[in-house]
Amino acid sequence: MSISLDTSHSNNSTGTTNQELEKHASAVINYTIEQIDCVCDVLTQSQDFDTLAKFLWSLPVNDLVNGSECVLKARAHVFLHQSRYKELYSLLETHKFSSDLHQLMQQMWHDAHYSEAEKVRGRPLGAVEKYRHHRKYPLPRTIWDGEETIYCFKEKSRQMLREWYEKNKYPTPQDKRLLAKRTELTLVQVSNWFKNRRQRDKPQNEIDEEKKNK
Repeated sequence: MSISLDTSHSNNSTGTTNQELEKHASAVINYTIEQIDCVCDVLTQSQDFDTLAKFLWSLPVNDLVNGSECVLKARAHVFLHQSRYKELYSLLETHKFSSDLHQLMQQMWHDAHYSEAEKVRGRPLGAVEKYRHHRKYPLPRTIWDGEETIYCFKEKSRQMLREWYEKNKYPTPQDKRLLAKRTELTLVQVSNWFKNRRQRDKPQNEIDEEKKNK
């Protein structure tokens, strides 16, 4: 199914006439899918979403174009840019994206829900409110591998860290690099996890003593 894009705002802001768009559209018909993907990627990376919207609007309607992941990704960017959240949600829920795009699509899903809530509240959301939105609006399986993520760590990563912690609460720099590779986390994330876990496990009297000495 083809997804239309609103280009009225971008047309007015750039002074593009209907005749120019029709001329451009006739040229786009002759593009290969590789060329279309390339244009979508370039315009997305440059964040020129108004031009991207016009380009997507001019694409021919066929299964090859509508099935292109680059085109779908570009449409998602335009929907988010134009605050067309319902259409963004529909696109993300009805098209299965490859795993290397999951993180980007998940961020779009969350950003759209944040923006809707912030518009109602008239202020930015705090960390707790964002977490509640994650629970209220779970990710569709089209952009999620089904593995639970807690505080940005996948459960299998947390399990590896816990198992290591039981054996050694003070991993060496070499240990941390190994853990970072196995858990697919950064070295900083691994270091902070151990630091925070050691702090939580300290007896209360030690914590009180540290506060007195500060």
